[in-house]
Parts: sequence; structure tokens; C-alpha cells
Amino acid sequence: MSTVILLRHGKSTANGSGVLAGRTPKVGLDETGRAQAERLVERLAGVPVAELVVSPMLRCKQTVAPLAAGRGLDRTVEPRLSEVDYGEWTGRELKTLGKEPLWRVVQGHPSAAVFPGGEGLAAMQARAVAAIRAHDARITAEHGDHAVWIACSHGDVIKAILADALGQHLDAFQRIVVDPASVSVVRYTETRPFVLRVNDNGGSLAGIAPPPPKAKRGRSKAGESDAVVGGSTGP
Repeated sequence: MSTVILLRHGKSTANGSGVLAGRTPKVGLDETGRAQAERLVERLAGVPVAELVVSPMLRCKQTVAPLAAGRGLDRTVEPRLSEVDYGEWTGRELKTLGKEPLWRVVQGHPSAAVFPGGEGLAAMQARAVAAIRAHDARITAEHGDHAVWIACSHGDVIKAILADALGQHLDAFQRIVVDPASVSVVRYTETRPFVLRVNDNGGSLAGIAPPPPKAKRGRSKAGESDAVVGGSTGP
């Protein structure tokens, strides 16, 4: 299967405001976020990106815009990668939400958390993971096993996808950190996902691109799903 770059949108005008923006319309990137989006072009210079799949939220579309323009790539908008529907929590101050009984559930038992008038975190994980796996299968079929593609989404959504890839229960997903404009990388195979990067804020990402396929010489496709005993020796 192909390799997916899970990209969180760059810093938005709502990040750091102390307010839960959620699906509030027209929340875009701030000056820092726009610089992060431009820097992404350089970071991905050595990576052949096959497709861009994005959340419908403005901040995600703006994050991939410089890369899309530079590579001549279209954006596929995927509603299942949208921000969590926080319902009645949307637009409220975090310091106030921290006093709600549901806050402790979100922190300690998120699989049971359902936002009033919104969706549950378990439902969010189910729709996001289904979207990633469906697009990964489609892109593999269209571009080959060594394709690399980008899914641009949101912090809690990416954390939930990573928890699934790591084989963690959703109740452990708060242990994962996903910063604005960070990159996490998962390669799905027939047997298991391989998590290559988590919350990467560094330089070049050229090393995540799989090497060109070699002659099989009897090697089964299942062998590509095998973990290296003793640990990977690097790209």
C-alpha cells in the first residue's frame, strides 16, 4: 500500500486564542501559519506527492495551497477528515470548558466522550480512519504501492488516526502530540501499518519516500509487511 503524510494545518487565527474554534467558518491561517505553509514546499522537495486530500475547513485548504500551486496538484476535499464537531462547545473559552464534567471524560476516557449537540470522539475516529484507508487503497490502485500522498486535517483527527495505526485504544490518544504544521507519516501494508514519523517539525522529508520497486525474485507481497527483526537500518 502507499504512504500517507498526515499534515496538520498551520497555525490558525484561532490557535492560541483560548477559544475552541471547531468548525467555526472562515478560520484561516495567521502570519505564522502562512509561513509554515510556504516552508512545507521546501520540506517536501524530495518527495513525489501523488495526491492532496484535505479537510473542507479553510485553514487546511490554505495550508496545502502553496504546495498545490507549485506541483500543479488538485485538492480532493474529504468531509470525513473535517474537524471534530464540538457542537455546543464550539466558540467557547477553553478555561470555561475545563470546568465542565465532560472535560474529564475527554481527558481520561475519550472513547465515551460525546459533545453536546455534536459528535463523539469514537465516531470521529471511525469516519477519519475509514477515509484514510479508503483513499490509501484508491491511491495505491491508481498510482502504485510506492505512491506518497498527503492528508491535511486537524489535531484530534490526526491523533485518532495515529492511535489506530499504533494499535492503541482511543482512550490513549491524548498521549499523542500533533502540533500545527507538523507531519506524521504512516505506511499501510497488508499485515499492519508502519508509523514512520509522529509530530515531525524538522527539515527535509525526502527520507520517507519508499525506494523504487525492485524485481521480486519470488518475494511475496506479504513480505513487504514484515517488520525488520532488530530494528530498521534506515533509508
